[in-house]
Amino acid sequence: MKLCVVGAGAIGGYLAVRLARVCEEVSVVIRGANLAAVRAHGMKLLIEGREEVAQLRATDRMAELGVQDVVILGMKAHQLAPVIPELAPLVGPQTLVVTAQNGIPWWYFFKHGGPYEGRRIEAVDPGGVISNALPVERTIGCIVYPACELEAPGVIRHIEGNRFSLGELDGADTERVRLLSRRFRDAGFKSPVVSDIRAEIWLKLWGNLSFNPISALTHATLEDICRFPETRALASAMMTEAQAIGTRLGVPFKVSLEKRIAGAEAVGAHKTSMLQDVENGRVLELDALVKSVIELGRITDTPTPTIDHVYALAALLAQTLARQKGRLRITTA
Repeated sequence: MKLCVVGAGAIGGYLAVRLARVCEEVSVVIRGANLAAVRAHGMKLLIEGREEVAQLRATDRMAELGVQDVVILGMKAHQLAPVIPELAPLVGPQTLVVTAQNGIPWWYFFKHGGPYEGRRIEAVDPGGVISNALPVERTIGCIVYPACELEAPGVIRHIEGNRFSLGELDGADTERVRLLSRRFRDAGFKSPVVSDIRAEIWLKLWGNLSFNPISALTHATLEDICRFPETRALASAMMTEAQAIGTRLGVPFKVSLEKRIAGAEAVGAHKTSMLQDVENGRVLELDALVKSVIELGRITDTPTPTIDHVYALAALLAQTLARQKGRLRITTA
């Protein structure tokens, strides 16, 4: 299997290092210091007290790599549209495109069925740039559960989790998704093939849409947010509004809201990816995690007042950081 991970940051790098053990050729598309480090020393994964190193073909020019059997899109959702023109050389007539972004994906209403079939979500597919370019018929959904951090250029630290759920957009049980799942499992991941990929999207998003922006605004960890009564109540209110949207879209929520919050609390003193982005001066992942849910609320005529308010605060923070080219980090006095 010839496989390329486009955007091999924390999660993408974790995938690349492990999949390099079971795939004939694994390449990564990365830039800057990360690219220089991987070319010089390989990509390093710090996991369970040991170091794994994979010597990967690394480039910042996708055209050099040629057509792939599998392309894993490992970048954040807002980073996808700008690189769409560069992806074409990787995608041939049989190439599978695996979307490994958090939040509502660009393909959400494709192969969905029902009254919204084929509807584009502007928050994650501005102007249809993505859906007009990527092959929906060969797209595989992937839900990312692990937590990882990019500790240094070319160095990924695994925090917890190893589950990557995979699924066809229409829920079909196909040989191609089963083959991909086997490769993931051979690489050491839990990788079930799920029949309702959207239900898993919502289970993950349910927490992300609340905990991420709250953490970005407060600089608190997951356990702190869950143990502080006011922010626990705020997260619960946002999740209640989101659940109403999901229910109108036919999504079953298989765990209770309190159990979902308890699961986040159990992760412990972990900084969400959005808080890490605030601390490191990176663009915040607000469109896929929050703005898209607000858009779905408008589509389904479901009010989202709490989500709207938190989004407004987090979006202004993101705008201020971008304008000032700044970052925010709490340091010990």
